[in-house]
Amino acid sequence: MTFILAIDQGTTSSRAILFDAGLRVNAIAQAEFPQHFPRSGWVEHDPADIWSSTEGSIRKAMAGASVTAKDIAAIGITNQRETTLLWDRRTGEALHNAIVWQDRRTAETCEKLRAAGHEGLIRKVTGLLLDPYFSATKLAWLLDHVEGARDRAKKGELAFGTVDSYLIWKLTEGRVHATDATNAARTMLYDIRKGAWSDEILSLFDIPASVLPEVRDCAADFGTTTLFGGEIPIRGVAGDQQAATVGQACFAPGMVKSTYGTGCFALANTGERMVLSDHRLLSTIAYQLDGKPTYALEGSIFVAGAVVQWLRDGLHLIGSAAETGPLAASADPHQEVIMVPAFTGLGAPYWDARARGAIFGLTRATGPAELARAALESVGFQTRDLMEAISADMGNATETLRVDGGMTASDWTMQFLSDILGAPVDRPEVRETTALGAAWLAGMKAGVCPDQAGFAKTWALERRFTPAMDPSLREARYAAWKDAVRRTLSA
Repeated sequence: MTFILAIDQGTTSSRAILFDAGLRVNAIAQAEFPQHFPRSGWVEHDPADIWSSTEGSIRKAMAGASVTAKDIAAIGITNQRETTLLWDRRTGEALHNAIVWQDRRTAETCEKLRAAGHEGLIRKVTGLLLDPYFSATKLAWLLDHVEGARDRAKKGELAFGTVDSYLIWKLTEGRVHATDATNAARTMLYDIRKGAWSDEILSLFDIPASVLPEVRDCAADFGTTTLFGGEIPIRGVAGDQQAATVGQACFAPGMVKSTYGTGCFALANTGERMVLSDHRLLSTIAYQLDGKPTYALEGSIFVAGAVVQWLRDGLHLIGSAAETGPLAASADPHQEVIMVPAFTGLGAPYWDARARGAIFGLTRATGPAELARAALESVGFQTRDLMEAISADMGNATETLRVDGGMTASDWTMQFLSDILGAPVDRPEVRETTALGAAWLAGMKAGVCPDQAGFAKTWALERRFTPAMDPSLREARYAAWKDAVRRTLSA
C-alpha cells in the first residue's frame, strides 16, 4: 500500500499520522512535551523536545503499522503557528528556547510601535494587527537578548523559522530552509498581497533578510528526508489552522471552520479577495496552490482546550478532559458562573495583551461542576465573539459552522456552541482534519490523492448540532459574557 505521513506538531504534543491513499487513518503516534513558563506571560518550548517528540512519533507510527520509507509517498507537515525559533546554520543548534505563540513578553514593544503609528502599515501589508502573538517581535526580542545574535544574523550565520521551517531543516539535515505561504503570513513580516517578505517591515524591526526562509506553495517540493530508512519527499506544508481549513474542504468563499485545540481559531474563506477587517479580525492566507493565494478572515482565541488542561493540571478538579462534559452537565442550572480565561491576554476581537483571567458569579454553592460548565461555556462565548465579527465583515450571517479538534468530541460542548451561536454546528466523520489537510496537500502533490474538487466530495458529516436554547436566554447569557469581558479588559 501507499501511505502519506502527516506530521502534526502542536503546542502540547507532536503527532505522526499515517494515512492510506484513500486518506483513511491507519496509525497514530503521539508524544507530549513540557511547557516552560519562565515568567508571568512568557511561554517557551525546548526545541530539542519539539524535534525528539516529532521524530519519536514518526518512528513509532511507522513501526506500529509495519511501514517502511519505501511505502510512504510523501510527508505533509502542519504546525503550531507563530512560535519562533532561531538556530545556527552550521550546527542546527537553537540559540534559545522557542518563543511560543501564546507568549506575551513583547506586549510593551507592541504598545510603543502602536503609539508611534506603525500599526496601519503592518495591517495594510500583512493583514495582521500589531500584537505579541506574531513572530516579528519575538524574533526581534531574540536578536536583541541572545548575546551576539544580531551580529551573527547580519553575517548570515543564523536561520529563523516557525516550527515548520525548523522541522524541514531537521528532516533534511540542513539542506532546506523553507516555509509555506500560510506560515509566512503569520510572521508579521510577509506582504500577503505581493507574496514576498516586506523590506519596509524588516527595516522597522531591524531584522536582516538573511535569516528568513524561502516561501513556497502549500503543495510544493520541500526537500527529502533520509532519516527513516530511505528517501521520503516532503510535499505539503500548512499552518495548523490553514491545514484544518483545507481538511474541512472549506474551498468556497463564505465557508467557515473553527478548530478547538489549545486555542480556538475560526477561518472564513474570502476567495481571491483579501478583506481588511473592520472588527479586529486578521486577514491571512487560507492556502496557496500553483502560486495563487486564497485569502481568509481569521479570529484567534488563545485559550480553548487550555482551559480544560488548567482544570486538570492547575486546579486538579478532573483527572482527564473527558470528565469535563459530564461534570458540566451536572452543574446547578440556577448558578450563573462566567469564566473569562484570559490567562495570556485576550485575542480577537479584543486584542488585549494585558487582560487576565477572571471568574464572576461565585457563591458558596459553587463547586467543580459549575467551574467545569463555566470553562466549557467560555469557549462557546468566545466563538460567538468571532462569528459576530466575521458576519459583520462579510456582510452576512454564518449559516453553518464546521468544527474540528479535540474539544469537539464533547457533545455537551458542541450543543452549547450551537445554542449560543443560534446556528447549526457540523462535526465531520474525520476528526483529524488538521492532519488530513496536510496529508491531502502532500498526497495531491505526490500524485496519489484526488484534486481539490475530488477531495471536497469526500467530506462527510458525522453529526449536526442544532440550537435548542430559547432565543431570549441566549441573548441574556451572551450579554452577561460581554459584561464579564468588559470588566476583565485592561483599559
